[in-house]
Amino acid sequence: MPELPEVETTLRGIFPHIHQQTITHTIIRQRQLRWRIPSHLQKTLHNQKIIGAERRAKYLLLKTSAGTLIIHLGMSGHLRVLDKDVPPRKHDHVDIQFSNHKILRFNDPRRFGAILWTNKNPHHHALLKHLGVEPLSADFSAHYLMTRAKNRKLPIKSFLMDGKIVTGVGNIYAAEALFAARISPLAAANSVALEGLLKLVHAVKHILQDAIHRGGTTLKDFLHSDGKPGYFSHELKVYGRAGLPCIICGEKLKAVQIGQRNTVYCEQCQE
Repeated sequence: MPELPEVETTLRGIFPHIHQQTITHTIIRQRQLRWRIPSHLQKTLHNQKIIGAERRAKYLLLKTSAGTLIIHLGMSGHLRVLDKDVPPRKHDHVDIQFSNHKILRFNDPRRFGAILWTNKNPHHHALLKHLGVEPLSADFSAHYLMTRAKNRKLPIKSFLMDGKIVTGVGNIYAAEALFAARISPLAAANSVALEGLLKLVHAVKHILQDAIHRGGTTLKDFLHSDGKPGYFSHELKVYGRAGLPCIICGEKLKAVQIGQRNTVYCEQCQE
């Protein structure tokens, strides 16, 4: 699944091509995604200009004067900016055509993504209003985590991946951040001391920023807006390395299931 850096990379990739451009036509080849694309969307988007865009968690918000297009890439979705005469391929479900003769094309083989619309504040939308703080914001701090972790005995990895606490820290980056902070993913959230949380917050911010800089993690179903894969996978220390030696101590990395997600860590380095 594309995680926060992949979504941020996508936003940065498409924005220069669609900002201040007017939508001339919308083609919907498959309306049934995770939720059905609104029937009025083509009419609503016609002649609307993209006046802004932002990322909230793993959602892309494309703003017009009439409202906001909410896009989620789901498990396998991606967006590309292409010339309007590029023929569609299998799973190219939606094209948004612009006055600059470019199209924003949404491809999603598994159809777990979403394209929705709101004419109200998008941050009040049912999918967004309960989201936690952004991990790259100043609100994401050790003191914030300590406050939220009080009396919470669930594993720290599950706590870190709870979107109502902090948004967009998925399986890959949670595992990598906990390794960098030398914290066991099995540790109870309320047992991690302030010093450990300080290291964890620093690790999350650093790893996410580095992944964004490098272009996101290469995943089987993820491609950049320009069609190129990301490169952060070359820097992964634990994710996907079960049974291989720890890069620090040489001990064999262990895999466990936490919250139905596979987690790899070093028993020696992560106490």
